Amino acid sequence: MAAPRPAAQLPSGVEPAELPADAIEIGRIADAWGIKGWFKVLPHSASPEALFSSRRWYLQPSERGAKTFSGTVLLRVREAKEHSDTVVASAHEVDDRAAAESLKGARIFVARSSFPTAEPDEYYWVDLIGLDVVNREGLALGRVKELMSTGPQTVLVIEYTEGDKTLERMIPFVNAYVDSVDLPGRRITVDWQADY
Repeated sequence: MAAPRPAAQLPSGVEPAELPADAIEIGRIADAWGIKGWFKVLPHSASPEALFSSRRWYLQPSERGAKTFSGTVLLRVREAKEHSDTVVASAHEVDDRAAAESLKGARIFVARSSFPTAEPDEYYWVDLIGLDVVNREGLALGRVKELMSTGPQTVLVIEYTEGDKTLERMIPFVNAYVDSVDLPGRRITVDWQADY
């Protein structure tokens, strides 16, 4: 495994930073794009609004592979936009292809406080993870472990224990099955039975 490059190899102007307490990983930099310092981004969400709304991205090196830097650095984003089936972005400190390539593999974090406000009855996945799920009768079905996009709909992956085993159940996150989401109460009520 290659040793991390010193911070001097990062584009000038990219500075060490403190990761915000409410930082959430929302994607990673895949590669350079073009010759003017743009780079491709692989978002972790099918709806990457947080990438578009925030102008301050916090980067950490990839967990695997070669690392081009260590610690956390702040990237001041000039523009992020959809292009074909991906997202591309440019930053003030990144002005050529070599500079963009130095960021390859970096994990992108954004402060949760900078996410755009969700519309009524819309939720960020990150806000649903960890919520308790109960059915209409009040029977606890488990806790949201993650969400999964299956194309036409999103599915709640719920973790629960039965005896000494940890199991999962999946419930489509659609109006037909989800009665209510109470974010302050950390609870989702569903029309679902334990034996489905």
